[in-house]
Amino acid sequence: MSPELISILVLAVVFVIATTRSINMGALAFAAAFAVGTLVADLDADGIFAGFPGDLFVVLVGVTYLFAIARSNGTTDWLVHASVRLVRGRVALIPWVMFALTGALTAIGAVSPAAVAIVAPIALSFAARYGISPLLMGAMVVHGAQGGGFSPISIYGSIVNGIVEREKLPGNEVTLFLASLIVNLVIAAVVFVACGGLRLWRQGSVTEADGGALKGRGELRDQPQPTGAGTTTDPGAHPSPSPSPTTTATATREATPAPTSSLPLTPPRVATLLSLVALVVAVLVLDLDAGLTAITLAVVLSAIWPDDSRKAVGEIAWPTVLLICGVLTYVGVLDEMGTITWAGEGVGNIGVPLLAAVLLCYIGAIVSAFASSVGIMGALIPLAVPFLAQGEIGAVGMVAALAVSATVVDVSPFSTNGALVLAAAPDVDRERFFRQLMVYGGIVVAVVPAVVWLLMVVPGWG
Repeated sequence: MSPELISILVLAVVFVIATTRSINMGALAFAAAFAVGTLVADLDADGIFAGFPGDLFVVLVGVTYLFAIARSNGTTDWLVHASVRLVRGRVALIPWVMFALTGALTAIGAVSPAAVAIVAPIALSFAARYGISPLLMGAMVVHGAQGGGFSPISIYGSIVNGIVEREKLPGNEVTLFLASLIVNLVIAAVVFVACGGLRLWRQGSVTEADGGALKGRGELRDQPQPTGAGTTTDPGAHPSPSPSPTTTATATREATPAPTSSLPLTPPRVATLLSLVALVVAVLVLDLDAGLTAITLAVVLSAIWPDDSRKAVGEIAWPTVLLICGVLTYVGVLDEMGTITWAGEGVGNIGVPLLAAVLLCYIGAIVSAFASSVGIMGALIPLAVPFLAQGEIGAVGMVAALAVSATVVDVSPFSTNGALVLAAAPDVDRERFFRQLMVYGGIVVAVVPAVVWLLMVVPGWG
C-alpha cells in the first residue's frame, strides 16, 4: 500500500473515531500527524509542524477574544439594535444584509476570512438574540464573502486571473465573477428557505418600543431556539441535554434586548465600537493581520476596563482552536508527503477530459474544505492545462468551475471561514453546531462540483 493511500485511510479513521467516541477531532489529528509523519512520511518535528496554521490560530483567538469583550460590555446588543433599525425591524432581512455586507467587503479587496472575521460575530449574535438558525446566518455570511470574492479587483479574482494569464489560457474576468456570485446567491436562497427564513417573513417585524416583540403572528422571543441553540459545549465533548421549550422560551425572553433607550453608548461601548472600526480599517485599508490586530485591540480594552473583560479569555473558543489546528496540521502532513499532488496527477492522467474535469472539481472541493482555497486553485488549474490544450473543454468554464468548487465549500468547519463561524456563535451547543456545519459542508462538497461541472464545463464555455 502506498504512503499516500495510507495517509488518506488514516484521515478516514480519525473521522470515524471522533464521531463514534466523542473525542476532539483536533487532538486525534495531532496524534495522527505525528504517527503518519514519523512512521510513513519520515518527517521530523519541523516537517510535521510545517502545516500548523499559526495565522489561523491567532485569528481565531484574537477575534473571539475581542468579541467576547464586546458581548460582555453590551456592545453587541447595541449593534443588534442598530441592525434592526437599519431594516426597519424586518428581522428576515438581516441575513441578506450580512450576505451583502461580506460580499461587498470581499468584492472591493478584503480577503474572505478577514471579511468573515469582521461580520460573523455580529451576525451570529443577532441570530442568537432573535432565534434565527445559526446555520442560516453563518452560511449567509460565508456565501456572501465567496459571492463577491472573484470580482476583478478582489484578492481571489486577481490571483486566479493571474494564474490563467501565466498558463496562457483564455480568460474572462466578468464570467468568473458572475459565476461565483450567482452560485453563492442561489445556495444562499436555498439555505434561507430550508433554515426557516420564510417563517421569519411571516412573523412580522420588530418594534423598538416593546424591546423586541414581533408584530404579526406571535412573538419570536417567546419561541424555542432553533436548531443549534442550547447549552454551550465543546466540540468533541458529550452534548448537553437540550433545554425544554418552556425553559428556552423563558431564557430567550430574558435575553431579548431592551429598548434602545436602555442601551446607552457608555465609554466601554464607545471604545469597543471604535476598536471594531479600527479592526476594519487595519485589515481593509492598512492590510494588517486580522488576528494580531484583534488581539491587540482586545488587550487594550482589557487593560482599561478589566471588570468588563475579566471572563473574556475563558470565552475564547479554545476547543474549536484545537479542532481546527489539529486537522489542518494533518492536512499539512498530507501536503508535505505529496498526497494531494499524487491525487491530482492521477486524475489528470485520465484519458477522458470531461471525466477528468469533474474529478478535478471534486478534488478541489474536498481538499479546499480542509486547506487553502487559493492554494488548491493554484495547483489544480495547471493540472487542467494538458486536457484543456486538446480543445475539447472550454478553458473559461473549467477555470470558473474549479474556482467555485474550491471556494463554495468554505462553510466547512475545517476551513478558515467555517471555523470563524463556529467560533463566533454565542449561546449554542457547539458540538451540535459543529456537526451541522460538517453535514452542510458535506452536502455542498457532494452536490456543487457536479452542478457547476454540468453548467459550466459540459457546455464548453470559452
